[in-house]
Amino acid sequence: MLTVSTSRAGRKAGTGWQAARRHLTHPLVFRLLSIVVVFAAWEYAGRKPISASFPSFSETLVAGWEMAADGSLGAALLITIVPLVIGVTISAIVGVIAGIVMGLDRRAEWLGVPVFIVAQAAPLSALIPLLVLAYGVGLATKVTTVCIMAMPVIVLNSFKAIRNTPTSLVEMGHSFLGTREQVIGKIILPAASPVIFAGLRLGLASGFIGVVLAELLISPTGIGDLITYHQSIAEYPKMFAAIAVVILLSVIFISLLERIEILLFRPEKRSVA
Repeated sequence: MLTVSTSRAGRKAGTGWQAARRHLTHPLVFRLLSIVVVFAAWEYAGRKPISASFPSFSETLVAGWEMAADGSLGAALLITIVPLVIGVTISAIVGVIAGIVMGLDRRAEWLGVPVFIVAQAAPLSALIPLLVLAYGVGLATKVTTVCIMAMPVIVLNSFKAIRNTPTSLVEMGHSFLGTREQVIGKIILPAASPVIFAGLRLGLASGFIGVVLAELLISPTGIGDLITYHQSIAEYPKMFAAIAVVILLSVIFISLLERIEILLFRPEKRSVA
């Protein structure tokens, strides 16, 4: 009887340890741990200090709270979000369609791929004066800048996703007498969706870079204006806070896009996401 009780207690202890181990090795735990490590390193470097213009994480956090309280941060974000959303939406729609067309048609590939490769390699800072001459310093220039940054990434990833669809899947669709539309809609697009959404996430990140560059180099508005102004008056905690908010917003948008991908195309990952 004592042996049975001891074995049951051992099994319960083993089960409890396995459950605790699963919780500790959950991806969310590692993500939170990485964030804590980065913030701790930031705090240490700011208190060291490695530079007079490099604030600690706590100083940056307080500065960000102050800007949020006086409304300057929210007003700047609203100005920045408008060209970003317009540019990323245009880039996503046009880019995915163009990438799919080029992936399905060799003639479209020969015509379009070199253009987007050149656009991806072109230095944006050299193109901005041309954009200012063409469109001025208004919304159109910012949207164009976002599109130049985001669209080539989206197009080329969508193109590669379609082109690298496993041949065996396509041949299986044809062997079951599937039409071209059925093969594209039920085999090629679902198989290509992970890479297409990876391109959308990269394009969104590039769009954030483009809109901030536009505000820094074209017209001092939005988050770019906050960064430039606080740098000019040596309020470095507020400058870093504005930069950190842009990064945080980018991470949130990219995470939402990943959730949409899992919801629409990756049912096998819903239980572990």
